[in-house]
Amino acid sequence: MPASPEPSWTERRASPHRRGLMVGFVLCVWIGLTLGLLGAPAPAQARSEAIELQHIEAHRQDGNLDVSFDTRFELAPSVEEALQKGVSLYFVAEAEVQLSRWYWFDRTLLKARRVWRLSYQPLTMNYRVHLGGLSQTYATLAEALKTLQRSKNWRLNEPPMLVDEGPLNIEFSYRLDATQLPRPLQLSIGAQREWHLHVQRSLDVGPSPH
Repeated sequence: MPASPEPSWTERRASPHRRGLMVGFVLCVWIGLTLGLLGAPAPAQARSEAIELQHIEAHRQDGNLDVSFDTRFELAPSVEEALQKGVSLYFVAEAEVQLSRWYWFDRTLLKARRVWRLSYQPLTMNYRVHLGGLSQTYATLAEALKTLQRSKNWRLNEPPMLVDEGPLNIEFSYRLDATQLPRPLQLSIGAQREWHLHVQRSLDVGPSPH
C-alpha cells in the first residue's frame, strides 16, 4: 500500500492536540501579563507639588475686605527650562467670599481673582512680571518669584459692598495655572507633578469692628 501522504502544515496546525497546546500557551501568557500588571505600580496621577503658605490674613473694615498672603515655592528644572525657552507662566490667586448663615446655606458675596504673568527676556536676560496693566523687570528669577509669591492688602471688593454684620468665610487658592500654557505643552506635561503647583486654605473672618 502506498504510504500515507505527510499531513500539510495547515493540517498539523489544525490538529486538536496542537490547538490545545496553543490555547494553553496563550492562557499562560495572559495570566502572566495580568499578574505583572497587578503587581506593577499604578501610573502616576496628577498631584499638586507643595506650595508653602507661610502667612495669610484678612482685614475687614467699613465694608471693605483686604487679604494679605505670603507663599514659598521653587520652580522645578523642567518648568524653569520652559520659561527660559519663551513659555510664559501664569500664577493665579483666587478668593471666594461667603457670608456664614447658621440657619441656611452660606451666601456667596463675591469672587476675586489676581493673575501674575512671568516671562523671560532672552535679549536682556531679565525676567518680567506682569500684573494687570503694570510690569516690572528683575535681574534674577528669585527676585521675580518673590514678587508674585506674595500680596499685601489685596482689596477683594471694589467698590465697598460687603455686609458689615455677620462672620465671613474666605476660600483662598493660589496656583500655577497650567490651563494658560500652550496647548501642546499642556498635553505633554500630563501628570508631571512639578507643573501642578497649588495650595488652598479656608479662612474665617469675624464681623467688622465698631
